[in-house]
Amino acid sequence: MSTDTSYLGLRLPHPFIAGASPFGYRLETIKRLEDAGCAAVVLHSLFEEQVTLATEERVAHADVYDDAFSDVLAHFPSTEEYPLAPDAYAEHIYRVKQAVRIPIVGSLNGRTAESWLKFARVIEQAGADALELNLYEVVTDLGVLSSEIESRIVGVVKELKRLLKIPLAVKLSPFFAAVGNLAQQLDGAGADALVLFNRFYQPDIDIKTMKAVPQVELSSSAELLLRLRWIAILHGRVRPSLAVTGGVATPQDAIKAILAGADAVQVVSALLRHGPAYVGVLQRGLEQFLDWHKMVSLDEMRGRASLETTRDPAAFERAHYIRTLHTWTR
Repeated sequence: MSTDTSYLGLRLPHPFIAGASPFGYRLETIKRLEDAGCAAVVLHSLFEEQVTLATEERVAHADVYDDAFSDVLAHFPSTEEYPLAPDAYAEHIYRVKQAVRIPIVGSLNGRTAESWLKFARVIEQAGADALELNLYEVVTDLGVLSSEIESRIVGVVKELKRLLKIPLAVKLSPFFAAVGNLAQQLDGAGADALVLFNRFYQPDIDIKTMKAVPQVELSSSAELLLRLRWIAILHGRVRPSLAVTGGVATPQDAIKAILAGADAVQVVSALLRHGPAYVGVLQRGLEQFLDWHKMVSLDEMRGRASLETTRDPAAFERAHYIRTLHTWTR
């Protein structure tokens, strides 16, 4: 029985990757992930704001020394609050690559196609095996068209593909009117993988202070269904590898992701809850599933529950929507 898979052009012994998380801050914890059996590690993100602060002394296009922007800049973390500065991040990648044998994926988190993207070359030169681009933005300008947002994302990918020789994964949010079309555009722009989906960490409101307060909650299996739906829709219809992230809490969740068509399964919350050794639980669950169904490889199960062979995917989706509404009984 083989659990080998291909992701970002990398041959992995199994599909379980440690996604971007605080585990990536230190060499010791990355080694723990490797020792536990993770097939690859995505490092925590380096933010656009960190790079522009270090290179241009600007954050969100605002001069950090201009008092007129002090109220806006006050919401951003200070330099000391980031785990690693840009140059230290590159040095961290170099040190990690000298110490571990599994693939290491760098991560950039931003929203513009501007000068900060050149730091991707520094990440490549430091030795990263691939780069994950985390495009995280809540557009609050009511005058911005959806087509502008998509065009900007595709433009960023084209620019990075021009700069880089290493593979590029694009981590998307689900909040697009036509996720499938955007995936197709990113395919055309040269993306090597699509990671579905980014989690939006939405602030709560403190009713005592009447202000927004940040909060972080680990994901649960309840978040998986949206990921399964779009992996199943895209499987076999776009060239880039497909990875699930968010909502993989159990071996059953991982099995569903692969049945939907995932090439890789990124795990974060489950590792934070249970520790790096939990990747072994996921592996054994997958192996037991393959053995139970007398399958000899992931290729036999991947995409079994996708829409690749459905003659009319739109009708299929609509039919399931209607049927779901009619399953409720008192």
